[in-house]
Amino acid sequence: MKKIIVSDTTLNDVYAQDLSVTFRERLSVAEKLDLSLVNAIELPALSNAKEDEVIYRTIASSIKNAKVKIPVGDSAESLQKAINCVSGAEKFGLQVVMPVSTAQMEYFFHLKAPAMLNKIVELVSMAKKYCKCVEFVAKDSFRAEECFIEACAKSAYEAGACSITISDDAGEALPEDYANIVKKIKSVCDIKVFVQSSNALGMAVSNVLEAIKAGADGVKTSSISNGVSISALSKLIQTKKFALNVECGIDSTKANTISNDIVAILSANAPETEDGVKTISASGSIKADATLKDIVAITKKLGYDLSDDDFGKVYDEVKRLTVKKESIDIKELEAVIATTAMQVPSTYHLVNYVVNSGNIIPATANVTLEKDGEKFTGVSTGDGPIDAAFHAIEQIIGHHYELDEFQVQAVTKGRGAVGSSIIRLRADGKLYPGNGVSTDIIGACIRAYINALNKIVYEGK
Repeated sequence: MKKIIVSDTTLNDVYAQDLSVTFRERLSVAEKLDLSLVNAIELPALSNAKEDEVIYRTIASSIKNAKVKIPVGDSAESLQKAINCVSGAEKFGLQVVMPVSTAQMEYFFHLKAPAMLNKIVELVSMAKKYCKCVEFVAKDSFRAEECFIEACAKSAYEAGACSITISDDAGEALPEDYANIVKKIKSVCDIKVFVQSSNALGMAVSNVLEAIKAGADGVKTSSISNGVSISALSKLIQTKKFALNVECGIDSTKANTISNDIVAILSANAPETEDGVKTISASGSIKADATLKDIVAITKKLGYDLSDDDFGKVYDEVKRLTVKKESIDIKELEAVIATTAMQVPSTYHLVNYVVNSGNIIPATANVTLEKDGEKFTGVSTGDGPIDAAFHAIEQIIGHHYELDEFQVQAVTKGRGAVGSSIIRLRADGKLYPGNGVSTDIIGACIRAYINALNKIVYEGK
């Protein structure tokens, strides 16, 4: 009977959701995960090196049963720091975490597909010198170009990786998508395949089930993310054990108790209203029973100062969404704010833009905007095409606004993907959200910036 390997990402998700958790609480979560008998416990990537190193070393040395995994970053220096954090563990593994979708590769690393393959090989090869267990985590797997995820898996395997994780960061994949991608990877190399499912469409357990049926070797779990919990996975395998001919070393009753204990520890850090009412669940999501007062409190905590009318619009949209999917996360709330609140007449209109970028030339952008019937053009360079475009807009308006938040994603798949961007600009201490959609990520970002800019200009009048 095949044993499904369970790797838990709860501690990683604590960092990703920016929960205010003490060192003692993180250690307690790690120890409870270890008692649950998961096979691996994943740590976040190093951010504050000195502080994180102390915390991670303590956690690593306290884990007695599970393997401790940590991302190696993108350089030899970050790799060495990661190793220093987990070298005291009974067992440890190293993770090479890289995006494989075109949008994320180009925006976060300014790399095209061939260069990303080389980067994956370089990092896996370096990590392999220090550890037998090297995992390649393919972020945004389901929006990769056709055949690219298989090329990444094969390159990582040939460089020495023992496993690959398929991650659905956009939350768009269906159960059959999981099955297909697992089969494709298995067809090109003999590498262990993990799946990190999303429950955005309410099918996280079904996604995992189809992945296991297709040959997946492991599953990523979390007590607080929008994915599969330890208790849900153990219950699935217990129920379908003989039908799937698989097992895992986790007792479902024990897992449920431990999972509840972890949620209790972390939910204490969820934001509250002035009346002390919890507005966000332990998963970092806004629940369906949130009141208008709750939504106002959360929105203000995020830094938005909206009118009563806009608060009402945001609340109505949140209630509409939560009827369909029970809860929404913070990033979805910010998208709601950007698209429903503070809608104003446009002062600046995008006429056209031309962006040039490459690995041997600096990124340049030529942007033309129209204001009151007159056209203005800005030309600038930057650290990447999007940065250059923003500098060109600032050249036109003659002002620099602080970029407080920046989210990008592809709404659809393939070469003709529609891109979406959410931006927050800060002016005089106040946040202004902007939303943009275009047939490419750069165009979406420019439109989002202009959308936020128009709100600043309108309020200034």
